[in-house]
Amino acid sequence: MTPVPLLNPPHHERTSPCPLITLVDVAELLAAELVANAVRHTKGPAALRVRWSPPGTLRIGAWDADPSPPQPPQTLTAVLEAEDGRGLALVRACADVWGWQPLARDGSRGKFVWCEVGAA
Repeated sequence: MTPVPLLNPPHHERTSPCPLITLVDVAELLAAELVANAVRHTKGPAALRVRWSPPGTLRIGAWDADPSPPQPPQTLTAVLEAEDGRGLALVRACADVWGWQPLARDGSRGKFVWCEVGAA
């Protein structure tokens, strides 16, 4: 199948590559760490949400059914040789900002742990 070119693409699409391409590796790492924490440390369902907000912020978050806060991240040097406990330390080191918030909707409880990275 031959790709079909865009007719009259917007100016920014003609002059610059997609800014998301610069975030692929770090976004993959952050998403994997957030989802792994949600699955490993809680019982019940988990979900991943990724949102692009122009002009250049990628927000990645994981929801799980446990309303208790995540353990605060340690420094990377403190967990360098550990077999676990590096997830949020990596998120803190690689993201521009991260956080969490408790959620309650329709009788369901849980939390949303998120981070943001910006395209350079």
